[in-house]
Amino acid sequence: MPRFFIPELNDQFTTITGESAHHISRSLRMQPGEMITLCDTKGFDYHCKIESVGEEVVVSIVEKQPSQTEPDIQVTLYQALPKGDKFEQIIQKSVELGVTEIVPVLTSRCISRPDQKSMAKKCIRYNKIALEAAKQSGRGIIPQVKDLMTFQQSIDGFSAKEQGILFYECGGKRLPEIISNSMKKISVWIGSEGGFEPSEVELAKQKGIQIGSMGKRILRCETAPLCALSIIMYQTENI
Repeated sequence: MPRFFIPELNDQFTTITGESAHHISRSLRMQPGEMITLCDTKGFDYHCKIESVGEEVVVSIVEKQPSQTEPDIQVTLYQALPKGDKFEQIIQKSVELGVTEIVPVLTSRCISRPDQKSMAKKCIRYNKIALEAAKQSGRGIIPQVKDLMTFQQSIDGFSAKEQGILFYECGGKRLPEIISNSMKKISVWIGSEGGFEPSEVELAKQKGIQIGSMGKRILRCETAPLCALSIIMYQTENI
């Protein structure tokens, strides 16, 4: 069933406009009586019947239910900014795997160091990639790509009441030793091409963030977050 994100939904009838209406009427060529799913971006799905089709599409809401595709754990990915378009791939695949939000982080070893103006433009594209990945994978929310932070800012915002894991290529605990299926919120730090400075790892430890390992092999910075998310979703019974 075709699926669309519509943040504002009425109780009985909803009018769809813009790009989504064009896609329904022109690309999919849907007709009155056919069914679509609307998502309110807050984790609820609405099964709707098309009432009329044109420049605007009017639908009636048949049923509302919690999205069945959302994991029951909230995962924030603090990703050290990599070179080139690797971050775009990380966003797309992380959204498919169930991440809640993604925060680009500037660490000591980041080679890519965009200025504020350049990063603001990139964030618009990054959030569009997140939106498209959320549509494709049937998410109940649209994970947000946040503004660029320094490493210090990222750990300053961490609460000791949460679970935090920084993955370090020089060793740490295996994920099954850290993660349990009772966890509801977790923050994850992944380094860029050069990994983390030892001083950054020490700062994380002082904040109560655990140091994790994904084995003896060195993973690329675009592979590591996907590996971490896959294990987290498996350990918390979300895969």
